[in-house]
Amino acid sequence: MAGAVVALALVGFTTTTGPAAAARPASAVDQAAVIRDWNAIATETISASLGPRPSAQVVIWHGFVSLAVYNAVVGITGDYAPYKWQEREDSTASPEAAAATAAHDVLLTYFPASQPRLDSAYADSLAAIPAGPAKDQGVSFGKRAAEHVVELREDDGRFADVPFTEPPAPGVWRPTPPTFQPFIDTWLAKLRPLLVTSSSQFRPGEPPALASARYAQDFNEVKSMGAKTAPSRTPEETQTALFFSGSLAAQLQSAFRDYSARHELGITQTARLFAAVNSSITDAAVTAWNTKLYYASWRPISAIRLADTDGNPATAADPAWEPLLVTPPHPDYLAGHPTVAAAAMRAATSALGVSRLDLHVPSEVTGTTRYYASADAFNRDVINARVWGGVHTRTADVTGCRVGDRIGAWALTHFFRPTRTVVSSAQQSAPQPGRCG
Repeated sequence: MAGAVVALALVGFTTTTGPAAAARPASAVDQAAVIRDWNAIATETISASLGPRPSAQVVIWHGFVSLAVYNAVVGITGDYAPYKWQEREDSTASPEAAAATAAHDVLLTYFPASQPRLDSAYADSLAAIPAGPAKDQGVSFGKRAAEHVVELREDDGRFADVPFTEPPAPGVWRPTPPTFQPFIDTWLAKLRPLLVTSSSQFRPGEPPALASARYAQDFNEVKSMGAKTAPSRTPEETQTALFFSGSLAAQLQSAFRDYSARHELGITQTARLFAAVNSSITDAAVTAWNTKLYYASWRPISAIRLADTDGNPATAADPAWEPLLVTPPHPDYLAGHPTVAAAAMRAATSALGVSRLDLHVPSEVTGTTRYYASADAFNRDVINARVWGGVHTRTADVTGCRVGDRIGAWALTHFFRPTRTVVSSAQQSAPQPGRCG
């Protein structure tokens, strides 16, 4: 079913610093390890199976795997409503066996070339679970959970031919240097979402008009702050741009694996956290691409080099201008990184029932790890990073952040709901609306 897919190279990270939350039973910690292990395996499998070209489509595979694992676990533990599924298994079944089986089978469906490595990891997971009826029941239920998600995603629009036909004109996207690639993964704009009702449900209003003061403000900021050599950009700002220039999906997976381990979340909480985050970021990417295709706004490099055609007296052309980062091959509005980041932050705070986070986020580009105590701080850095990298306007970033926040909030209102009162020591304060910009 998978076929060839284009890629976003993913790198797994592990961070271990930071205090642990209140202790939970050892069995819960041990059970949750299978979720983290298979999240890391999923990240590695996607990286190994896809090529080096960056693409937002990578998030959908994490969404599929995480939802299957979530169904496999909560269908046994009974704490939360399964995702678009009614089946349940006896509570004596092994949720670890179910989780490992669901993850393995979904990954094998979409990445069959990785079978030897997946089968080896699966054998290791099952070997750690005592033999018996509980294990057998868990394996059987995990298979059904995987099959259900795969069936749900049949004919969802993946890899459909969605042409981009807008002719070049002032304000309209066109391929950008140095590679001049065409608009990639246009099918994402029409993909059936995982949670929200349509790919256009959260599409925002149009970007600033070329002749507007807001457009000129965005233009002049990115021209000054996002240039390849920008005297007005500090070394710290350059590092922030570079920190978020790689795989945001990989950064999020690693950060939440680390959070789950340090806070000793149980298997159900961990499965729910990853399902909520990864399904929300899938729909955030779909919404961003739908908006990109609909408005087709040009990137800063095109806007700055061709400013003499925009009709705005407050902008000035620089035909030689280059951004700090290489411009990705798709339109400016909405910016994908801030949309995905905000969706992840809102989904996580809602799933965990916290108003603040405790995240250690790594970057494969800079080789460093940053600590974020709040969703707002994380969102702010992602927004600024894309401006300082010269690849997005601030309006595209801030609007994306607001849209992503709405998607994450919507997700936890309509899915992953508790079937009974489920309160932990980490769930005492309600999350607040995220701030963007």
